Amino acid sequence: MNDILPIILAILAALVVIGGLIPVFIKTRRNITKYPGARDANDPVEPVHSAGGTLVEDRPAVTAERKAPDAVDLEDLETAEVPDDAAGLEVIAVETPLPVAGRLTRLRERLVKSNNILGKGLLALLSSDKIDEDVWDEVEETLLLADLGTEPTMQLVDALRERVKVLGTRTPEHVKALLREELIKLVDPTMDRSLRTERHADTPSVMMVVGVNGVGKTTTVGKLARVLVAEDKDVLLGAADTFRAAAAEQLATWGQRVGVPTVKSDVDGADPASVAYEAVKAGIDQEVDVVMIDTAGRLQNKVGLMDELSKVKRVIEKLAEVDEVLLVLDATTGQNGLNQARVFSEVVNITGIVLTKLDGTAKGGIVVAIQKSLGVPVKLIGLGEGADDLAPFEVESFVDALLN
Repeated sequence: MNDILPIILAILAALVVIGGLIPVFIKTRRNITKYPGARDANDPVEPVHSAGGTLVEDRPAVTAERKAPDAVDLEDLETAEVPDDAAGLEVIAVETPLPVAGRLTRLRERLVKSNNILGKGLLALLSSDKIDEDVWDEVEETLLLADLGTEPTMQLVDALRERVKVLGTRTPEHVKALLREELIKLVDPTMDRSLRTERHADTPSVMMVVGVNGVGKTTTVGKLARVLVAEDKDVLLGAADTFRAAAAEQLATWGQRVGVPTVKSDVDGADPASVAYEAVKAGIDQEVDVVMIDTAGRLQNKVGLMDELSKVKRVIEKLAEVDEVLLVLDATTGQNGLNQARVFSEVVNITGIVLTKLDGTAKGGIVVAIQKSLGVPVKLIGLGEGADDLAPFEVESFVDALLN
């Protein structure tokens, strides 16, 4: 009996330890899956679980600091010190995104300072003492190298030929004015470039962001969330890119920086349509203004993946209308980006283009080429890696930056 007693005591001690850890584990799981704090009296505040393992990140419990970053990297995000009245709550330093006006000023300055082959090259050619066929050939070549596209190039050259011939002008000031007018016509200021972010009566505005691997979709969703937060929109993110490692965590980090929750799955390779559905459902329950869905990188030559993207959209529409489908393109890919745009437009109804990495303005002509080919406007542009380097596209500002 004396030999058995120590064994029994050891087993009892182990059971006591395990029993003490179980409540801690359960509490941790509930904290992860709990909806953000209620905006209205009827919003859910109890933990909500989904059969597919979909989770909703909490909003920061207490705002410790609001700061406007200057090209902040994701690694700069830190957990702030917890105040005395918020014991036990994780406190995230929530940033204040730059207002849209400030973004546009910064983008214009960067575009002007960039190596502007398109504008400078055209002005030099058209200001020559003698404009003959060789000069017009060089103008045409310059436009084609800027990825303007064959049809828009011929249209612009023909218009410039006619106006230069009629006016007989050669001064840089007059040539610049002519070129500005024709480029503005070509970029088309009549296109509707507004984002449909107004909440409907019972559902939020829903935005899908699509594009091939490597163009920066997740980063674009995070940056666009900052734009919307700066406009006082209540936003929720959906991490439907379930195939790329750490994509959901990356998106959630972007959201945490501006106090925006993220719906994601805790299952690797989960069904993207299911995550998107849960995100929209959470957005309806929380009465948010905008739900943004990040999708996986769709290779345009993989029919199965494109079909899946179409499925995501159909599943979302069981709950709410999809107001925007934004296609993210890397401006440095040139005409290859145009090919991508055509394929995506066949699968989902693309409503707008987001052009990233437009600081290399030799490729700036892709703005015109895409719009002419698809009839879809460029709505947002990005010129850098900073958190606030994404802004609405303005035709006249863009053309002026090209010519200065």
